[in-house]
Amino acid sequence: MAKVTRTGVSLEDDLLRQFDRLIAKRGYRNRSEALRDLIRESLVAEAIDENKKVVATLSMIYDHHRPNLSNKLTEIQHHAHENVLAATHVHLDEDNCLEVVIMKGRSGDLKHLADHMLSMRGVKHGKLVLTSTGRST
Repeated sequence: MAKVTRTGVSLEDDLLRQFDRLIAKRGYRNRSEALRDLIRESLVAEAIDENKKVVATLSMIYDHHRPNLSNKLTEIQHHAHENVLAATHVHLDEDNCLEVVIMKGRSGDLKHLADHMLSMRGVKHGKLVLTSTGRST
């Protein structure tokens, strides 16, 4: 186990109360665990640049009735087969589908690919989440 160093943090009372509510809601056992996760999340986000190899998920909600949209999204993914690892398609209701695309590659390429899919007419909402193992590649 890595050596642990204790440190202090000064926070306004209201900010600390809000943080305590948040960590209780998320199920953390203590503030230290929550702070470690926030720090790790910030470090991963900071380390991602356009050329860094990352993994990503793109979640999209789209209109099932938009002509050829599903086919167009699939075609885009086929053209990017070196980056697209898998996709899951779920019928949410009579009108809406959820598609989750799992990708791997350089962050700039994945952002461009996600922007291309999200800008398609009929895509209602989407979000790209980039992450890495923390190793330099």
